[in-house]
Amino acid sequence: MTPKFLRLALLLGLLSAIGPFAIDMYLPALPAIGADLKASTSAVQMSLLVFFIATGLGQVVVGPISDMVGRKSPLFVGLVIFAIGGVGAALAPNIEWLVFFRFVQGIGACAGMVVPRAIVRDLHTGTEAAKLMSLLMLVFSVSPILAPLTGSFIIESAGWRAVFWVVTAAALIALVMVMVLQETRPAEQRVGSSLGSALRGYRHLLGDRNFLGLTFIGAFGISSFFVYLSSSSFILIDHYGLSPSLYSVFFSINAVAFIGMSQLTGMLAQRFGLRRVVRTAVCGYAGFMVLLLVVTSFGIDRLDVLATLLFIGYGFLGLVIPSTAVLALEDHGEIAGTASALMGTLQLATGAVAMAVVGVFFNGTSLPMVAGIAGCAVLAFALAQLTLGRRHQATAAEAPAE
Repeated sequence: MTPKFLRLALLLGLLSAIGPFAIDMYLPALPAIGADLKASTSAVQMSLLVFFIATGLGQVVVGPISDMVGRKSPLFVGLVIFAIGGVGAALAPNIEWLVFFRFVQGIGACAGMVVPRAIVRDLHTGTEAAKLMSLLMLVFSVSPILAPLTGSFIIESAGWRAVFWVVTAAALIALVMVMVLQETRPAEQRVGSSLGSALRGYRHLLGDRNFLGLTFIGAFGISSFFVYLSSSSFILIDHYGLSPSLYSVFFSINAVAFIGMSQLTGMLAQRFGLRRVVRTAVCGYAGFMVLLLVVTSFGIDRLDVLATLLFIGYGFLGLVIPSTAVLALEDHGEIAGTASALMGTLQLATGAVAMAVVGVFFNGTSLPMVAGIAGCAVLAFALAQLTLGRRHQATAAEAPAE
């Protein structure tokens, strides 16, 4: 693995992490925000939900634009919008303005989520793409480890509003990083890209069962984590009595499992093939999440049990997410930005729906959250059997990629 390969993975991972950093860093502050702004739990959760909705909707536009004008310009514009939203959120006088500026932040964050995946597809396919994607996930996944810890420290020392000033500063640093990024979609490759080609691309992708199946396997996997994001701070801080700092440590444990396993993706793909890796990993992921639901349903409400089973389940998920992303984009290099955008939009929309549904049943205990996580895992498992079990190119695809 060359230094250039590693530098690119670091850069793309950091750009991808800007949006998630804005989520994870303020999670420990959700109860404090509600108290300070005199807002209900559902209203505070809305500030998280609208971020996902805005990011999902924005990707539909940003992806095709990155095919038309290149990868760098959308990143610049997105980061500027993100910074504006961060300043607004930091100064928000009430929950309504906070929700609005979180929506603006989400619009800005979408470029950092969709464009790096397209850049990976511009440069690599197969095992090399899986290696780059897993390294990108390594950097990207540092956010769930460092962001809550950093956020809890900032909240305790300077209040929740300081979190948004910090993420705004991070966006400005990212703007400087984009300046050194090499354009991976040169002008000659953009000639055929237009609004019409984008619409045709979306129509083609929506008719591609393999693309949709792989996208939604990843979508339900990501949704289970979104459900955890939206509920965990209230459950762990209010229900289990953890401090914001201890909550951050607990939250980080699952990210460690995800990161560690995701780094095995390239090696396992080279030996067994990406499709076999996904089929096996999704079985482990669903099995342990269903086990957690069964245990919780029988009234075993223990933090150590919750931590252990989530750690194992999200470890398996670390193999599923990068593998399904690479496989879904494999056949769509000419419209990589559009395909990446549709993938991101569908996945974030699925996550938003899952969060909203679980939020309706939120009762202060872990059961609704665990039920939502297990439900997403089961749906991912079912889709994996349908998509990867009957794929007509299965024999060829199972061979390890060169």
